[in-house]
Amino acid sequence: MVETVEATEAAFVRFGGVPCVLERKLDLALEVSVVLARGEDGEVAAFPVGENVHVRGILDTTTVPARIPGELGREAEALAIQVAERLEYVGVLGVEMFVTHPDRLWVNEIAPRPHNTGHYSLDACVTDQFQQQVRAVCGLPLGSGELLRPAAMANLLGDLWFPREPRWQRPWRSRGCPCISMASGKRGPDGRWAT
Repeated sequence: MVETVEATEAAFVRFGGVPCVLERKLDLALEVSVVLARGEDGEVAAFPVGENVHVRGILDTTTVPARIPGELGREAEALAIQVAERLEYVGVLGVEMFVTHPDRLWVNEIAPRPHNTGHYSLDACVTDQFQQQVRAVCGLPLGSGELLRPAAMANLLGDLWFPREPRWQRPWRSRGCPCISMASGKRGPDGRWAT
């Protein structure tokens, strides 16, 4: 971390004078993301803004709709659409943004593909992000990204499954939980995929 011009210049010298990116330290309130689809004809369909929580730098949960003011949500969607339009992007695009105090958005990352923060769309939206990807790249009309019910997605990495499977009793007991989509990228001791 550098806090003065002198420290910045010294760091530049330590890095061998190669081009560097200087990142600004921000007072983060939270992270949100907008997953959208854009067709070659410029049609755009956005999914609701999701609120993301990371643990040790890895996405842990996404909650939809994000718990942010409506105006900030509309601004986040408009910013994500602007990114897609400026790139002339076709397909599904995830745009992650930091929210700082007071309610200001900073684009943190773009993901040119169906995005893990949009996996909730499989069970909670009229059209999911994978259907939108096919529609966009095949020149078909985009479906609606409308949210049918509030949703939360937990990002379960393969290592969580071993030596013991996660405890599913609590989410399954919820009457408002019609479906839980699960996938893992690791095989168990018996050689089967943990899904």
